[in-house]
Amino acid sequence: MLWFLVQLVLATTILLFAALASWYEGSAILDNSWEWNYSTPFSQLFHVEIQNTNQISQLDHFVYAAKFQPTFPLIMMISGLYLLLLIGYQLFKSHKRRFVYLLSILAGTLFILSYSVRNSPTTGGQIFFYFGLLSGILCITGVVIIYFIFKRSAKELIG
Repeated sequence: MLWFLVQLVLATTILLFAALASWYEGSAILDNSWEWNYSTPFSQLFHVEIQNTNQISQLDHFVYAAKFQPTFPLIMMISGLYLLLLIGYQLFKSHKRRFVYLLSILAGTLFILSYSVRNSPTTGGQIFFYFGLLSGILCITGVVIIYFIFKRSAKELIG
């Protein structure tokens, strides 16, 4: 239990630090009005056309950072996924089938997110495409490994 708490605190600290750094780096969008049409999907949900910096959502700072300064957003994504898997494993360690479902849903979500940025012309978009693809493949690999271990242990119990 102590090891779980240490990992939880460390991953949360890294996530928060990376989020603050990403938000700060993404604040450069306020100075780049030519990018407002391309890097403000959250603001465009609420405003037809962005006229000034007050209309830009704080979430769009993360989008801009992910496109042009992807280091901290990637660290944020890695630590967030790690936290999700850590908590999911802790919750479902006695229910392997539920953990397999979690991994499957996570893999599907990662594939969909990866697919949504597949044609991005920015370096950050390409990095997130490959990260999502690789993470989804790793989740599916985990599902297959757990399935075969679960299947083998069930056979040993029966026969």
